[in-house]
Amino acid sequence: MKYLLIIAAIIPAIAANAQNYSISFAGVGASSTVNTVKVENLTTGASLTLNGNDILNLIGTTGIDPDGKELSSGVKLYPNPAAGDSKLVIIPPCAGNAVITVFDMNGRQVARNHSFLDNSQQEFLLSGLNNGIYLIFVKGKSYHCSGKLLSNSNTYGNTVSIAQISSTHAIGEKQFFKDDKGYMAPVDMPYSTGEILKFTGVSGIYSTVVTDIPSSDKTIGFNFMACSDGDNNNYPVVEIGTQIWMAINLMTTKYGNGNLISTTVPANMDISKEVAPEYQWAYGGEESTAAVYGRLYTWYAVTDNLGVCPTGWHLPTDPEWTTLNNYLGGANGAGGKLKETGIMHWKSPNSGVTNETGFTALPGGGRISSGLFYLIGDYGIWWSATEHDAGNALASQLSYDNNTVSSGRSKKDSGYSVRCVRD
Repeated sequence: MKYLLIIAAIIPAIAANAQNYSISFAGVGASSTVNTVKVENLTTGASLTLNGNDILNLIGTTGIDPDGKELSSGVKLYPNPAAGDSKLVIIPPCAGNAVITVFDMNGRQVARNHSFLDNSQQEFLLSGLNNGIYLIFVKGKSYHCSGKLLSNSNTYGNTVSIAQISSTHAIGEKQFFKDDKGYMAPVDMPYSTGEILKFTGVSGIYSTVVTDIPSSDKTIGFNFMACSDGDNNNYPVVEIGTQIWMAINLMTTKYGNGNLISTTVPANMDISKEVAPEYQWAYGGEESTAAVYGRLYTWYAVTDNLGVCPTGWHLPTDPEWTTLNNYLGGANGAGGKLKETGIMHWKSPNSGVTNETGFTALPGGGRISSGLFYLIGDYGIWWSATEHDAGNALASQLSYDNNTVSSGRSKKDSGYSVRCVRD
């Protein structure tokens, strides 16, 4: 009974936020072509990747049909709620190609069907339903309708499928939605007004991040620019206020001229007696961590005149970190606007986090000069170019248990993360 009451509360809330928006994409700067776009709903965790010339349809949903009555949209689901399979009845306003897509309540696509629908009643069987709420979208060339289905099944982990019952014919993917512009696949995504979306546009070696809370049809523009290091790693970039930052941590093993940045063998070697040591490490010496968290560098390495940042970029000063912090509200949650959401990489609770800037800060931890790697998942610490005294420099820190950005002095022979900012 408690479960049903929760469901009953969720459904009206979804219906109240039902709005449909169309999002297109454009490139400027170093490239006018958008090859692909990854869309991440930072509020729900749903994501998808589409071609840059596709139109993203953000679909709000309209009321549930608990009695199996025909909806004004032309969709009927029965039985609803369902204890097992359910039938989907569609009455298209015109004949033509259509896509039926089923999403779970986390926004994950769980089933998809491409069919040609006659201008008459069409019937499909939805099977393999697990316990929960499903959103069903039907899109034809000139119409779009939707419904919600509550499944009271006691099963989990099944594969949901859509099978035609009436006698229409299915067609292949390559025949679908062909027009004068070529082949176009319809791309739908469940969306409730107010949710934060992160768009990562890619054009060749260029990648740009844009965040937005859509409230109307719009075009998302990606300002593409070069950001490649000595290892030829290409970094996504994000504009925040008046600054442009790398959107992931630095991972190069080379200076700008191609010279290697040394590392220690073993990774936990004591360097505390060395003078101005220039080193880089993957956390704990495990190379697999570098692709996610980037590398850790001594301050001496990242301030070498050979340069670790891509051409046209530099190690930010402490005042530049302060500019970022102040722009985002300072003590009023600036860290939460910078950190990646969830607890996949950050330790729990990491609460109150939105990543609304697209900065996607990760907790790469650190290394002290004696060789100890520490607190990956707990803290992200980034060097600034600002010296505090002969043995210390200033660094900015984010923690899993609060949403403030703090700045303090750290020993120059420690290993910390790096984010470069554009000149």
